[in-house]
Amino acid sequence: MKETIPKYFIQTFGCQMNENDSERIAGILNELGYTSVEAPEEADLIIINTCSVRDTADNRALGNLGSIKTLKKKNPNLVLAVCGCMMQQEPVVEMIKQKHPQVDLIFGTHNINELPQLLEKQKETKKRVVKILKEQDKFFDLPVAHKYPFKSYVTIMQGCNNFCSYCIVPYTRGREKSRDSESILKEIRELVKNGTLEVTLLGQNVNSYGNDLKNGDNFAKLLRQVNEIEGLKRIRFMSSNPKDFTDEVISAMKESDKVMPSLHLALQSGSSRILKKMNRHYTKEEAIDLVKKIKEEIPGIAITTDIIVGFPGETEEDFQDTLDLLRQCDFDNAFSFIYSKRPGTVAATMPEQIPKEVKSERIGRVLDLLEEQARGKNEKFLGETTDVLFEEVSQKDKSKISGRTPEGKLVHVKTEPSVIGKILPVKIIETGSYSMIGELI
Repeated sequence: MKETIPKYFIQTFGCQMNENDSERIAGILNELGYTSVEAPEEADLIIINTCSVRDTADNRALGNLGSIKTLKKKNPNLVLAVCGCMMQQEPVVEMIKQKHPQVDLIFGTHNINELPQLLEKQKETKKRVVKILKEQDKFFDLPVAHKYPFKSYVTIMQGCNNFCSYCIVPYTRGREKSRDSESILKEIRELVKNGTLEVTLLGQNVNSYGNDLKNGDNFAKLLRQVNEIEGLKRIRFMSSNPKDFTDEVISAMKESDKVMPSLHLALQSGSSRILKKMNRHYTKEEAIDLVKKIKEEIPGIAITTDIIVGFPGETEEDFQDTLDLLRQCDFDNAFSFIYSKRPGTVAATMPEQIPKEVKSERIGRVLDLLEEQARGKNEKFLGETTDVLFEEVSQKDKSKISGRTPEGKLVHVKTEPSVIGKILPVKIIETGSYSMIGELI
C-alpha cells in the first residue's frame, strides 16, 4: 500500500521575524517529508505561529484555535501546534492548556530546531507535548523554505536589550544575539546561487548587530560585506532604533550601491516626555536631526516609521508634538498603532491610561496627515521611469502584477505573470497614497 505524504499548513501572525520563523518551520517540515497546502482543511498538521506585540494579533490567533476545533472533529488524526511569541508567556500557555484541549503541541521561539523531536514524541505518545525554552544560547542554521525564490528574509540577529516600556519582545525573544557574519554571508551566497535577487536583513534592532560578538563586526561592516556578493541586486533591512543609528551605517548605506534607498526608522512618538517614559533614549529634536541628516546624505531616500498613539499619560500637547514630528520629518509612510497593554511590560501598569475614544480620535488625525504626506511623496514619481522587482499577482486586480521600486513603493502594472521575479523598467502613469500604477517600458 502506497504511503500518503503528510501535509502541513502554517498560519503566521506578526512581524517579518515571525514570517522568517515560519519559513524555517516549513524548511524543517519539507525535510521531514511533509508537503505544504493552501488551506487548513487539507492539512494533517496545522501550525499557528503567534505574535504578542499587539492584542489584535493575540485575539486573532486565539480565535483561530476555536475554529480548528471543528476540523479536529472531522479529522481526529489532525495535529494542531501553536508556537511563537505568545507561547513565551507562561499565563498564555496555561490558558491554552486549560481552555484549548484541541492543541497537541506547544513550543516557543527558541525551540524551532527541536520540532522533529517534538512531533515524533507527540506521534508516539498521542498526548499533548509542551516545550518552552526561555533563552537560546546560539543560532541554529536551519533549512528555510522561502516564500519567494527571488527575494528572501535573512535573520542576522535575534532578541532585544532595549526594554522599551511598552514592548514585550525582550521577554519573548530574549537578549540580543548576533549571528556569525560568515554564516549570514554563506546563506546569502547560496540564496543568490538559487535565484534570489533581493535580501532583507532582519533583527529586532539591526543597528545593534555585532555588539555581543566582541570581534569588530558591526552592522555597517555587514552591509558592506553583503554588498560585495556577486549576483545580488538589492539589499534591505529592518528594523532600526534611532538611538543606535550611527554615521558609519549612513556611510555604508550611501556607499553600497545594492542597499536600497529606503529605511524603516521606528520613532514611536514625537514627544520627548513620552519618549522618556517609553525608555527610547532619544528626544524629539534628536530624532528630527537624524532624519534630516539621513536625507541630506542619501538624497531621494524613502523613510517610513512606526507611531504609537495614546501611550499612558499622553496629553494633547504630547500628541501635537507627534504631529509636528511627522510634518517636519515628512515620512513616506508610517505604521501607526493605538497603544495596547502588554501584560508583563512596565507601561501596562502605568497610571493615566488613555480612554479608547481619545486614542481612536487621535489615530484618525495621524492617519489623515500620513495619507496626505504619502500622496505628495508618490506624486513626485508621476511620469518617471523606475526599476520594479515584480513580486506577485495583485490581490485587488488579477490583471495586474505588483512589485516594488528601489524606494519600496508599491507599483501595479497590467502585464503577464511571466514578469514575476524580474527587475524591469516601469513608467509611473498614476499615483495614489499607498500605491502607484505603471506601464512596462
